[in-house]
Amino acid sequence: MFRFALLGTTIKSGLESSVKMWPSVRKQFSRQIVRADIVKKMIECGIRVADDLRLYVGDVEVDYSAVARAVNVDRRVVKQTVKQIRGNRFLNGLFSNLAPIGSSLVPVASKLGYSAIVIEADPRRSGVIAAVAGVLAKHDLVIRQALADDPDMVPEAKMTLVVEGSLSGKAMEELNDLKLVKSIKILK
Repeated sequence: MFRFALLGTTIKSGLESSVKMWPSVRKQFSRQIVRADIVKKMIECGIRVADDLRLYVGDVEVDYSAVARAVNVDRRVVKQTVKQIRGNRFLNGLFSNLAPIGSSLVPVASKLGYSAIVIEADPRRSGVIAAVAGVLAKHDLVIRQALADDPDMVPEAKMTLVVEGSLSGKAMEELNDLKLVKSIKILK
């Protein structure tokens, strides 16, 4: 699940027109497949590139070797990728400001008395979150967390909501009746 502030958003950099983040990043590495894999992992984890070429997740430093192991490449390739990022105005603007949003409550939702709902809908259509939130609010269910996959990075992007309490049959029925929603699944 990709849970970072820049994902799926439109970015304006300087006088350039608006661009989609992942396609623009991928284009920068079109001839360097391994480096594209490295930057994808960096985006997934919210790894920021500092001015001194060090890598951070929040304020925690991450060494090149850790990223290399995660992508199954040599650490020197990670280092060269970081240098390429710093040398490119667009990439540096993204990766010097990338930040993780936080921990997912999905794996611990039931332990906290919450429910995790996976919603499959067209991720490029507007109004999905609003429609679902409206149904949940109608049933006095509070959304504690909303996580959405970036459709440019995940082929079958889904949205996962963590809500206080459990869904009633009526709430599930109303969610399933939403035209924007393809399917609803409650995680145990």
